Parts: sequence; structure tokens; C-alpha cells
Amino acid sequence: MRVEVVLAWPRKAESVRLELPEGACVRDAVKAAGWDGLSEVSGYAVYGQRAEAGTALRDGDRVELLRPLQADPKDARRKRARKA
Repeated sequence: MRVEVVLAWPRKAESVRLELPEGACVRDAVKAAGWDGLSEVSGYAVYGQRAEAGTALRDGDRVELLRPLQADPKDARRKRARKA
């Protein structure tokens, strides 16, 4: 099956297309892409939906590596409201 693994940071974006065996999971895709040791990764998503490392993949899936939030969205909204 074919999957795409995407790493998109603010100043760095990479994408790798892989051919994996049926029954592969997110963990397998990340390892095959060579990104299994990245310390900045805080989680995974498949087409924008949060996924665990053991989530099974289907042909054509896009696995996204997620980074930690830089700011709490609620705090950012409060700061913008105070300025207005």
C-alpha cells in the first residue's frame, strides 16, 4: 500500500511517499520515513485526525507528524481581546 508521511514545521517541510506492506501502522510509516527519532514530535495524525502510533493505515493515507503547540489558544485569544 502507498502512504505519504509529512513533516511540516515553520521553516521546514518535507514529504516522503512510501510503499508499505498491508497491515502497516503509523509507527511503521514514521520509521520507514526515517523520522522515528525526532524529539520535536508530540503526536501523529492521519489526514488531520489525531492518531496513535499503532493506528492501522490504509492505501493512500497521509500521516502527519505533529509538533507541540507554541501557545495555548485560549491564552492567545485572551491577549488579543485585551488589546482590542
